[in-house]
Amino acid sequence: MADFNSLKRLVVQNTQRYLVNPVGRRLPVVMLETVGRKSGQPRHTAIGGRLVGNQFWLVSEHGEHSDYVRNIKANPAVRLRISDQWRAGTAHLLPDDDARARLQQLPRGNSAVVRAVGTDLLTVRVDLD
Repeated sequence: MADFNSLKRLVVQNTQRYLVNPVGRRLPVVMLETVGRKSGQPRHTAIGGRLVGNQFWLVSEHGEHSDYVRNIKANPAVRLRISDQWRAGTAHLLPDDDARARLQQLPRGNSAVVRAVGTDLLTVRVDLD
């Protein structure tokens, strides 16, 4: 099963990197900006989730295997583009949160995709400034 999950993760990550993210940069979807842990450069990732008060909740489909999660671990200061406005915040990785239950509280379409392609779900909360 580990080999299948590794292959699945590779296919999904490459699809996101070369198709979803470039398209997402041009569409009014939520974008997460992290600082590259090696390059120090801004990195943008199209994400799905929900704004609840002054917090944005999302579930990473590949958990600590996701580059943006690795970037958050190195530097939790992030920005989110929501409705064409950038907002700064601090990201928190929540491994003790039930990510499958959390998906039931997030937008249905994105949650279905995360469940279908995910290999290691991880809840992420961004506290917005």
